[in-house]
Amino acid sequence: MSRFSSFNFKDKKAVIRVDFNVPIKNNVIGDDTRIRAALPTIKKVLADGGSVVLLSHWGRPIKDMEKKPELTKADFSLSRIVDRLSELLGTPVQFADDCMGEATEQKVAALQPGQVLLLENLRYYKEEEKGGAEFAKKLASYGDVYVNDAFGTAHRAHASTAVMAEHFSADNKMFGLLMEGEVSSAEQVLHHAEKPFTAIIGGAKVSDKILIIENLLDKATDIIIGGGMAYTFFKAQGGKIGSSLCEDDRLELANDLLKKAKAKGVNIHLPEDSITADKFAADANTDLANNTEIPDGWMGLDIGPKACTAFSEVIGRSKTILWNGPMGVFEMEKFQNGTRTIAEAVVAATEKGAFSLVGGGDSVAAVNKFGYADKVSYVSTGGGAMLEFFEGKTLPGIAAIKAD
Repeated sequence: MSRFSSFNFKDKKAVIRVDFNVPIKNNVIGDDTRIRAALPTIKKVLADGGSVVLLSHWGRPIKDMEKKPELTKADFSLSRIVDRLSELLGTPVQFADDCMGEATEQKVAALQPGQVLLLENLRYYKEEEKGGAEFAKKLASYGDVYVNDAFGTAHRAHASTAVMAEHFSADNKMFGLLMEGEVSSAEQVLHHAEKPFTAIIGGAKVSDKILIIENLLDKATDIIIGGGMAYTFFKAQGGKIGSSLCEDDRLELANDLLKKAKAKGVNIHLPEDSITADKFAADANTDLANNTEIPDGWMGLDIGPKACTAFSEVIGRSKTILWNGPMGVFEMEKFQNGTRTIAEAVVAATEKGAFSLVGGGDSVAAVNKFGYADKVSYVSTGGGAMLEFFEGKTLPGIAAIKAD
């Protein structure tokens, strides 16, 4: 049993770092996935008879207010989350309009077992992102136990995600249930993957995914490359890609990655064909082309039927699957078939016993859009954090808990 699950929070005040950096427009929450993901951790503490102090950030208030003087703190306030959080928790959530100061300390001190207090946006203070020692010490003073449940910020060495942990003994600092799930799923894929292990890497740019591809060359048996980044590989090999997205300064790198993969015996799968368009628009005219023969003035915006079939076959024989990045511009209906097909193949493989981890903002958005989020093994909430984990980097938020 995990440290969190076996811990008794009765009469304990738990300071929980959550990631409530959810999309909000006109004070309406666009997607409450991250809030829902934190509920099991909060509910466990309350059920034990403990109280909860919630810490989170939202956006980048200091930087954004400097750029746009018309913005105010109200545009970044976590107060906009209180009603929805109260509704989802089934209990009223108190709010402190600052995370520092005497008034906040009094609210924390008055908190009774079974009660929840959400503090205002940590990033109102520059000390949060700078990892300020005194700032972290004050936040730590609000609780008996520190729980980090914010995988989305685990790659940041911020006061609330890394430095705070120094003020708690090994027995009184731990991952929450969400963070436990994220870390164990990621570690299973990176360190204990059953072969064949297929990594599906999509997205726009090779430069965004260089490190993850290089690290996976020592782990995966197969790497599927789709999305806009694939055309850099085709041009590097002398193909005609029309006006498809391409990083001309990465052509040599693309060829180097292919050579490294061959030397290590890793199969790189590039899409044979594409759905092409005469402009980047939902109402574009479309056609089908081989990816080395895309006509001038046309661009590839989705993988074609041959690629769908070939990729699905590779996924179908996999025992472990990592998916990071879509196969095309799935937000537009004409160019969503490739990403949907990959999602269906991942679901089918999962049903046959494969372990599948989906991570990265666009991949998660895709499985949610197509209704498959509950049909894969795990959907990660941490885009940047998951990417850095699979690049082989040490994440400060994880290291801080594992330090003892």
